[in-house]
Amino acid sequence: MSALQNWLARLERLHPTEIELGLARVAAVADTLGVQKPAPRVITVGGTNGKGSCVATMEALLLAGDHTVGAYSSPHLLRFNERIRINGEEVSDAALVEALEVVEAARGATSLTYFEFTTLAALWLFQRAGVAFALLEVGLGGRLDAVNLVDADLAVITSVAIDHEAWLGSDREVIGREKAGILRPGSPFVCADPEPPFSVVSAAAGLAAQSRFIGRDFTLEGDCYRWGGSGESAELLVRLPPVSLPKPSIAAAITALKILDALPAGGPEAIVNAIAGIQLPGRCQQVTWRGRQLLIDVGHNPAAAGYLARWLSDHPRAGRTVALVAAMADKDLLGLLRPLAQQVSHWQPAQLPGNERAATPSALRAALQQAGVPSLSVGQGDPAVGDALETLVEGMQAEDRLLVFGSFFTVAEVLQRVRDDRDGESA
Repeated sequence: MSALQNWLARLERLHPTEIELGLARVAAVADTLGVQKPAPRVITVGGTNGKGSCVATMEALLLAGDHTVGAYSSPHLLRFNERIRINGEEVSDAALVEALEVVEAARGATSLTYFEFTTLAALWLFQRAGVAFALLEVGLGGRLDAVNLVDADLAVITSVAIDHEAWLGSDREVIGREKAGILRPGSPFVCADPEPPFSVVSAAAGLAAQSRFIGRDFTLEGDCYRWGGSGESAELLVRLPPVSLPKPSIAAAITALKILDALPAGGPEAIVNAIAGIQLPGRCQQVTWRGRQLLIDVGHNPAAAGYLARWLSDHPRAGRTVALVAAMADKDLLGLLRPLAQQVSHWQPAQLPGNERAATPSALRAALQQAGVPSLSVGQGDPAVGDALETLVEGMQAEDRLLVFGSFFTVAEVLQRVRDDRDGESA
């Protein structure tokens, strides 16, 4: 194993629990490191879905405007380095190892989770690089998430939906209250959820945040983004290019940088050019593999499945849509599968060997039955994701499409298989 792999394996063993929400421990180490403000401008992005897309869009727009920028997101798909980027480039193994060593020296006897440890490493790397902007994606919730140790100059909430119920609750009002914990008194706040919970609206009002809500302060109608005014007379009107990212997240990113006067010079054309080049792995990612079309998405909750269903409806193919699904057992399996029941011709539940959190194929089949999917449309057996991928692709026609979704682990398995095969290429 490499030095970085050794470090990451060690981090998995350091703390007794994988997740421990709370800021006391991580904030104390951040104070020792002096990384409470890793850049002159910090934007923190929370939300159930669309966080990574929002961060990626802001990153592209800032780089197009010749700003220096650090971006921190999670989880990764194939390489941990994906989580920390400086000026659009993943940080090197050597830089990560150095940062982890610095955090280790600073923490003393303080125990940190994997995410807390790596968050501090990211903040230290951004500070050392002297970036003008730091973009921080919340890992879980908001109020007690490690990135919230930093006072953001602007906060974004992309969406509020049900997920991670064991940690955040099963009610949008409760979840919204947790996510609104990233807001700061009097600071700008952008919300891209068209129907935000009252808890979010109330929290913003209570903090006198300079709030901008989609549908009220900026609008998104189809592919048309508007800020300030209506119709063609809007102060900023951008006709978004066709990209696979959720458009509300793109709209939130444009709004955030408009507020901070950090959009690239050149007006709407410069914005469109910056956005057009974004492709976020695992987010409605289209891949051609062995002459067949794959649609790969990390969606793992009902809201994400609903977005996927709409995407499939808007992008029809002449042939069948076949689904390869593997998900975590603690997810709402029925809620995940039901939105796609009418869009998929054939289903293959699969297993993730070695993943103790994964749902069994039989549990997935039971959820599909509850969703009204005929048993004849559901593959049997307990194939591993990689084996199921091979079998399904072999049985597909050129006009068919294979949808792969259910978890980051599922997508990572498939992307790795595609990458290892010389036939793999982006569509």
